Amino acid sequence: MSEAIPHAKDVFDLDGQTGAEMAFLHALERGRLHHAWLLAGPEGLGKATFAFRAARRLLGAAPDPSRGPLGASPDDTVSRQVAARSHPDLMVLQREAEDGKPRKSIPVDEARALPEFFAKSPATAPYRVAIIDAADDLNVNAANAVLKTLEEPPPRGVLLLVTHSPGGLLATIRSRCRRLRFETPPRDAARHWLMAHAGVGEHDAERLLSMARGAPARAWRLAEAGVLDVDDQARELLRDLPRVNDSAALLIAEKFRGAEGAARFEMLFDRLADQVHEMAAGQALAADHGAHALDRWAEAHEMLVRIPREAEALNLDRADSFFTALARLRAIA
Repeated sequence: MSEAIPHAKDVFDLDGQTGAEMAFLHALERGRLHHAWLLAGPEGLGKATFAFRAARRLLGAAPDPSRGPLGASPDDTVSRQVAARSHPDLMVLQREAEDGKPRKSIPVDEARALPEFFAKSPATAPYRVAIIDAADDLNVNAANAVLKTLEEPPPRGVLLLVTHSPGGLLATIRSRCRRLRFETPPRDAARHWLMAHAGVGEHDAERLLSMARGAPARAWRLAEAGVLDVDDQARELLRDLPRVNDSAALLIAEKFRGAEGAARFEMLFDRLADQVHEMAAGQALAADHGAHALDRWAEAHEMLVRIPREAEALNLDRADSFFTALARLRAIA
């Protein structure tokens, strides 16, 4: 049975990132702690979990070596304050609103509160700490507000920026941070971790990790979102081409309504695009398929990537977009 996915502030163990933790700990112990850290790597590797572990240490939580280099006990007073988001020396900027609903981006007003936060001396801890999860969610104005803080580093302040795509950040932000790179864990370890937390078997764990590019936490979130069923639907649609089961297609399209439907719509197109890419790669290795066939499937892949973006940008009907894509796939097949 699957566990509920906890927020990073409530996670007290982190596997596979000892190198990043030791680098941070050595800088802290040697008195060479940088004022800003860019926690970079693919989504789902534990960067936000690391940020809260580092924050607990900086805020004075007693070390718990049994939980790793930056480990702290959940029962520590600081840990409880961080979990409750009540520590006076901790600030967290995230796309998720206080009511738990996701926003399009981190609001600029919240980013502009950083200078005032860091202008104050620590209330109860050795440092003041701010976490941005993720910096990729900052809009242009919010990013510029963060840059102002980086340009005037506080004497007892540390900023931890989570990023899944560091190349998309302002170069001036990247240049003012020390980067910690988070690596994908070994496949066997990731598979066993996912089986234990997501409650899936070995075969499905392997499928999920392939979809998540080896990132176990992202694979867990995909499992909770129902991606395995969506992947099966995508596989059946492509397998039957150029025929289409109209009844099955209608049932799929009916689930595209509302916010959950939008996520399912994007997930289906993601799975279709991935599988079309696999088909094209397989045909490229087969001697009996010509360049024309490969060009057609490359066109299909581009179309499957483009349609969800157009539907979102132009507020198109998702069901109509889905049937348009099916018609094009039938023609290509």
